[in-house]
Amino acid sequence: MPHAHTVFDRVFKPNIALCNAMLKGYAQNDAYKQVMHLFSQMKSRDIVPNCFTLPIVLKSCLVGNAWREGEEVHCDVIKGGFGANPFVGTTLIELYSGERSIEAAYKVFGEMGERNVVAWTVMINGCILCQNIVSARRLFELAPNRDIVLWNIMVSGYIEMGEMVEARKLFDHMPNKDVMSWNTILNGYATNGDFEVCERLFEEMPKRNVFSWNVLIGGYGRNGRFFDVLGAFKRMLIDGDVCPNDATLVTVLSACARLGALDLGKWVHVYAENNGYEDDVYVGNALIDMYSKCGTIENAADVFNRMGRKDLITWNTIIGGLAMHGRGADALSLFHQMNNARVQPDGITFIGILCACTHMGLVKNGMAYFQSMVDDYSIEPQIEHYGCMVDLLARAGLLAEAMDMVKRMPMEADAVIWAALLGACRVYKNVEFAELALQNLIKLEPKNPANFVMLSNIYGDLGKWKDVARLKVAMRDTGFKKLPGCSLIEVKDGVVEFYSLDERHPETKKIYETLKGLTELLTSGGYKPTVAAEDKQRWEFLLLFEGFSFKESLFLSFEGLYLVFLNIFNRVLYHGRGNNAGVTNFSALKIKLLYHEGLSNARDSQK
Repeated sequence: MPHAHTVFDRVFKPNIALCNAMLKGYAQNDAYKQVMHLFSQMKSRDIVPNCFTLPIVLKSCLVGNAWREGEEVHCDVIKGGFGANPFVGTTLIELYSGERSIEAAYKVFGEMGERNVVAWTVMINGCILCQNIVSARRLFELAPNRDIVLWNIMVSGYIEMGEMVEARKLFDHMPNKDVMSWNTILNGYATNGDFEVCERLFEEMPKRNVFSWNVLIGGYGRNGRFFDVLGAFKRMLIDGDVCPNDATLVTVLSACARLGALDLGKWVHVYAENNGYEDDVYVGNALIDMYSKCGTIENAADVFNRMGRKDLITWNTIIGGLAMHGRGADALSLFHQMNNARVQPDGITFIGILCACTHMGLVKNGMAYFQSMVDDYSIEPQIEHYGCMVDLLARAGLLAEAMDMVKRMPMEADAVIWAALLGACRVYKNVEFAELALQNLIKLEPKNPANFVMLSNIYGDLGKWKDVARLKVAMRDTGFKKLPGCSLIEVKDGVVEFYSLDERHPETKKIYETLKGLTELLTSGGYKPTVAAEDKQRWEFLLLFEGFSFKESLFLSFEGLYLVFLNIFNRVLYHGRGNNAGVTNFSALKIKLLYHEGLSNARDSQK
């Protein structure tokens, strides 16, 4: 565009065709101020605009929110006698609809001599933008011609207003539905929370494109159904009629990150590179996030370093990932590189920076960054930033300072902040602050028994078993049970989830039979789990409430279930999530050695 501008300036008397070419070039390059500047020059040089000039200028006013300038151009439209022109009139309706001045838009519509289907569509869409669905429907019924676009616009209007019943009625009466019509109503059910209908409608579709699949896969992701995200993605690939696009890959990578499905994430990475998405910034950001959350931060750093174009999300993701992995020095170094690259940080950036300081125990640095966020970058601290600061102080043992920070916050502390304080109180055995934190947690999360468990652990560390029993009774009185942690195993392009004492897997009987045999082999071989005396005492005391012996709890834990599963179905990858750090210390290698040794001894005895 700069070269075109240079050549244009050398023309002594440019005609309207040259001016229109320049205006179109500026608009296509999002240089809307240049459009207005050139149009002003045209008027000063008595170059009369035509019906091709005015729509370009009006569109620029709309996109640039230049409402006053748009009204001035409307005056030029009237002076030039272009009010009846359908192209100019349609653009004026779009301008006033964007300004939410529906009366002015309707006046332009009424003055148009020729109203084609585009004019009707734009006017109806303007009513929808102004949330006047009644007027939109009235105009829809009056429209002499209704093409598929107009039908889709009207259905979309009802969807945006949350009126899915009316949207479905209109959809059912729509003649000659195309794939975009199906996608419109499909997305309506997905975004309005009726996902079961969305799934049924997807199966009824006569034809699907990539947007159809993205609605389904994205809907699963928004509803936290990450296993279904992976299942739908595999089905999409197996069907083979539609290829995934960047939006598909981003959603799938996000699901892999949530499930810890590293192998599938790596496969998606290879697929993206082989299908032209290696330079896509959105896919790159999703890959960094996936590798960070799946525990392979080196792969995340490699993706970051190879990305040609980086946006703010790219920097935030890698900084947050490094901080999460305890590599605070690298996170802070990247923050300085980010500043050198003249990328303006936002509040999310500083969450990553404060987390990095927390992991490194850099209290003074964290305080300095917190203050710099306000003074140097004019970012108002949100509750997440205060939460990071409370966590930073609490982990450093500065519990009094952390409590003071909570009191000085401009907003009420949430459950995350009080839980961070409660966790630190266990480390530093501060019962007074722990009880205060629990009181606030009970107010905020009365149905969460995990808060009682944390304080009971503190009492257990101090040998206050009566207080432990009191809390266990209080926890039971809530009527809720603490959600157990779980283990995820990635096997044969799928992810299997295990809880302690889980019986949901179709091979449950085989797994428990094998686990029982392994337990007997371990004990007969003289194996005894190494558990500290105070830990054993606490576990035996707590397990009395659950109805299991200490020995049973060891071998019915996550570790036992997932190791047996691996022996039966061949190990691929293991991930832990939640409270899955059990008290056993046997390794997968020891299990396998004893397992095979036991089988060998059994065969020898049979011989």
